[in-house]
Amino acid sequence: MAKRDYYEVLGVSKNSTPDQIKSAYRKLAVKYHPDKNEGDKAAEEKFKEASEAYHILSNTERKQNYDNFGHAAFENGGGGRGGFSNFDFSSNFSDLFEDFFGEGFGGGGRRSRKSNYRGSDLRYDLTISLEEAYSGKKQDIKFATSEKCNTCSGKGSKPGSAPESCSMCKGHGQVRSSQGFFTVQQTCPQCAGSGEQISNPCGSCNGQGKKQTSKRLSVSIPKGVDDGTRIRLAGKGEAGSRGAANGDLYLFINVNAHDLFKRSDENLFFECPISIADAALGTSIEIPTIDGGKAKIKIPAGTQSGRQFRLKAKGMPYIRGSGSGDLYVQVNTEVPISLNSEQKELLEKFREIENEKSNPSIKKFFQKAKSFWKN
Repeated sequence: MAKRDYYEVLGVSKNSTPDQIKSAYRKLAVKYHPDKNEGDKAAEEKFKEASEAYHILSNTERKQNYDNFGHAAFENGGGGRGGFSNFDFSSNFSDLFEDFFGEGFGGGGRRSRKSNYRGSDLRYDLTISLEEAYSGKKQDIKFATSEKCNTCSGKGSKPGSAPESCSMCKGHGQVRSSQGFFTVQQTCPQCAGSGEQISNPCGSCNGQGKKQTSKRLSVSIPKGVDDGTRIRLAGKGEAGSRGAANGDLYLFINVNAHDLFKRSDENLFFECPISIADAALGTSIEIPTIDGGKAKIKIPAGTQSGRQFRLKAKGMPYIRGSGSGDLYVQVNTEVPISLNSEQKELLEKFREIENEKSNPSIKKFFQKAKSFWKN
């Protein structure tokens, strides 16, 4: 079967730029890659065809030969070193996919080798009170971690010596193995991707470049933190191996439940009991605020149980920006549970003289009840 025109295969013109050719191939490679079309021979052939076309058109010399002589330029070894007969799928595809997709199709990516030795992230759970969450605080914490070895300055080798190139991967940090049509690239198991091996390890840290220790740190807890807040302290985690970067320390904040206040985001709530007389006649009460102060609330006559009063900006401070939430006080009317004879007598007299206008909700309820029974 005659080969299709390479420009037709990629869907580009002869005047297309290298970036346009690359972009066209990328789309076809993703669409027809065998990993996404397992067992589909037609897709595999289209993938090979597109890859062959890209191999020719992505190189200036090969493209020029193709434009002048067509497929004949690469038959029987033609075209010199640009000939497609010299194209090694197993080696070139791996490099091609690393360039296009990083690790997505089994390539090794372009990550720094030292990233494999980055220190571990650490977690520290810190419990504080609601008052401390309101005002913020400085806290000294102590935790187990690792720090850079002072003897070898974190390099892992004895002072005066240096790491050598890994004998397995020849310093590349990656090894390749062929699996049929494809080449699989993976981290070198001998050097764990560093490309180096230590023949003269430091006696203080056994070649790790770090030592276990106990560390003290002063941390600042910002105003307004809530239960479950996570604070990241960059570079305060475990030391990296062989000079790699430190990990991070994450503070997880736990805020204890309060005896009086309940929190919802930046707002605070609490319930305040009042007597029947105060609810009926009205009064003024002083209530506590989270900053340790007091606030005065006027209870109007006829206040019903469950009514809320809002005190603006008396809640928790916003953790980002200025300002604070609000404080909501819910008053609950408490019915007396133990009455003396005088109290009972007064309530009996009150019951005799009370009327429907004093209790509109009661009147409305029984009207609905009578209608229900009637029907």
